[in-house]
Amino acid sequence: MTRLTASDYARAEQMLLPYRARKAPMVRPQWQRGGARFRYRIGDRHLLVDPADGTREPAFDHERLAAALSTASGHPVEADALPLLQVEFDIPGRDDDVVRFTAFGERWEWSDAGGECTRIEDPAPAPGEIVSPDGRWVAFTREGNVYVRSRDDGEEIALTDDAEPGHEYGSLPDPMSARALMRAFGLGTFGLLTWSPDSTRLLVHRLDQRGLPEQVLVESSPPDGGRPVEHRYRYPMPGDENQASMTWNVIDVAARTIVRQQDEPATVVHPTALVYAWWTGEKGDVVHFLRQPRDARALELHRFDPGTGESTVLVRETGETRVDPTPQLGDPPMARVLDSGEFLWWSQRDGWGHLYLYSADGSQVTQVTSGQWPVRSVLWVDQERRQLWFVAAGLVGSDPYVRQICRIGLDGSGFTRLTDDDLDHDAVSPPEGGYLVDRASSVDRAPRSRVLGGDGQLLVELEQPGTEALAALGWSPPERFRTTAADGRTPVYGLLWRPHDFDPERRYPVVEHIYGAPQVYRAGPAFDSPHSGEPEALAALGFAVVALDGRGTAGRSKAFQDHSYGNLGDGALDDHIAAIRELGHRYPWLDTGRIGITGHSGGGYATARALLAHPDFYGVGVSVAGNHDPGFYLPMWAEQYHGDVSEEGRQAISTPAIAAGLTGKLLLIHGELDDNVHPYHTMRLVNALIDADRDVDMLIVPGGEHSLLLRMHHVQRRIWDYLVRHLHGTEPPAYRLAPLPMPPGSSLGPAAPGPDARRHAALGPAARGPAAP
Repeated sequence: MTRLTASDYARAEQMLLPYRARKAPMVRPQWQRGGARFRYRIGDRHLLVDPADGTREPAFDHERLAAALSTASGHPVEADALPLLQVEFDIPGRDDDVVRFTAFGERWEWSDAGGECTRIEDPAPAPGEIVSPDGRWVAFTREGNVYVRSRDDGEEIALTDDAEPGHEYGSLPDPMSARALMRAFGLGTFGLLTWSPDSTRLLVHRLDQRGLPEQVLVESSPPDGGRPVEHRYRYPMPGDENQASMTWNVIDVAARTIVRQQDEPATVVHPTALVYAWWTGEKGDVVHFLRQPRDARALELHRFDPGTGESTVLVRETGETRVDPTPQLGDPPMARVLDSGEFLWWSQRDGWGHLYLYSADGSQVTQVTSGQWPVRSVLWVDQERRQLWFVAAGLVGSDPYVRQICRIGLDGSGFTRLTDDDLDHDAVSPPEGGYLVDRASSVDRAPRSRVLGGDGQLLVELEQPGTEALAALGWSPPERFRTTAADGRTPVYGLLWRPHDFDPERRYPVVEHIYGAPQVYRAGPAFDSPHSGEPEALAALGFAVVALDGRGTAGRSKAFQDHSYGNLGDGALDDHIAAIRELGHRYPWLDTGRIGITGHSGGGYATARALLAHPDFYGVGVSVAGNHDPGFYLPMWAEQYHGDVSEEGRQAISTPAIAAGLTGKLLLIHGELDDNVHPYHTMRLVNALIDADRDVDMLIVPGGEHSLLLRMHHVQRRIWDYLVRHLHGTEPPAYRLAPLPMPPGSSLGPAAPGPDARRHAALGPAARGPAAP
């Protein structure tokens, strides 16, 4: 029996990602125009890097700026704690050293040459506003129409006026618009708009949700304290005849004219369809976009003429299951159109994710990369030298998820690995290419960041943080492990966190931290695997924690991912059980008689599924925001990843259908305003559990949306308390977590919690595109 104290909970709190990120920050480049130089931020320090000169230096004089801002604002400012928000560099028409920012509710301009902080009237772009490449305009949507605002005189111009409810420009499908979260931050919905390279035109989709069925969420406790409020969302489900659809449009800003796509509208079952489009050519002469049918068993590359609205299919690939444009849902597409008209195409047609070069007319195809390993991303293409740089996985024999940087000729010759270690390389490059920002790490080594040239030569050292600050809190790195899947032959990989103050003579309960959905993988070999802070916090509470990628998940071969197709409900759970049992034989300090499990969204689904389908193995679970009945969720899961929306197919993935299997302890947590996974999923499961006369615990969070962001401190404690109570067998201490701060140096805002931090937190998911469950 393990008794925990408030100090244990405090230590666990410091392992959560926003706190953990301060101790091992990641370099996130912000490219200047042309990509010759970039800036990045570490804590409150802003750095400027010039790869050509091999220099890394402060982006401005932090000490002088702090002193000048103190004088001008009347507020004390320290150089190592600059309160800068909405920072803008590389301002058109201004000297290179000019920086604009918001501080103390006002807008300021600073240059090292002038040495003064000056108040300015020019407002920073608001959330959802997109600045044109030449810096003259800001584009945004309002009530479904497209507007631009001049940054010279503030004049607003409406570019469209025909939007209507359910038929709007730039909008997201209701289930993926995060409207409840935006409301909580006092924000409207964001529009998706893309400027042409010459700043003359905007590419924008028009989304048609008219006539779709609505679902209603009730806000029990509105902020004004009044009576409950209803919120309506258009929410089609698997098998419904009507789904959202969209067309592409090009708007000429000066002429205020619109060229509309002439094709039939495309069905939208996930918002990735709205971002898989890009301008091609120096001035944006052409648009290319990807298109999939509703079942995603085909993928097309289209050439769209922004002058006429006509489009041409350049390539169409079909398959018996999904034909994906990327290794993981939401990754940038790897289709690249060259100046010659040739185009690169990523495909899993040979069972792995590889690159193919098509001639301009599509008649000739060259397989550029090959082998039993996948290309994970394209970094840049040198069209003159006919070479491309890319990131590949599976080249390090010990781990198929470890990424390496490679180069190859467009004819498939001259394959070269530019990195030859066993670290995981998360590399990026500027849009124009020319160099790489390489962020190399492992589960026990924080990201070492540096700039590399095209031959892999070192140009600039950036950051090499250590792990001493984490170790001082009791942290130790997880073990990267390999076990065998339930089929007895397929290797699967995961992470094992030992409890803090580990004693091999003791036996520790095991908590699996699960996601397990087919569109991504979650237990990678990098230092910061997804959600790494949550397992590390559980380890601080005396649990051994496991995260695993079983068959049916992304990142490896096509066959490996397709294991869950037609078997989405139980796809990989057998592999998870087999892996934990194997670990139990390997490590006698793992008490596999006390197994808990927890996860969010798709992980919430897997958690409840595990408790009900495998009650002889999993004894305790906390399921958060789970989509427990996917036949009544977004069409994507059932139609594209399961592939069967018949009544039998729906029942096969319905957790309420197996409610009678519950014998353990299960806590279900859901936000009442979850507009992605509606709370009826949890209520349907509870209803089935009552019908089966099974006991279940439940927490409905008033005002809570899908991420439960603003109340996660309470939700997190309730998760910990439940696992402590039912796996350790003791009462948890009387401890209360603080509201989570935003990670320092990230796009989510300042490190200190508060209204500004919460406001900017909303920008993260919206800027990257909507996440899957």
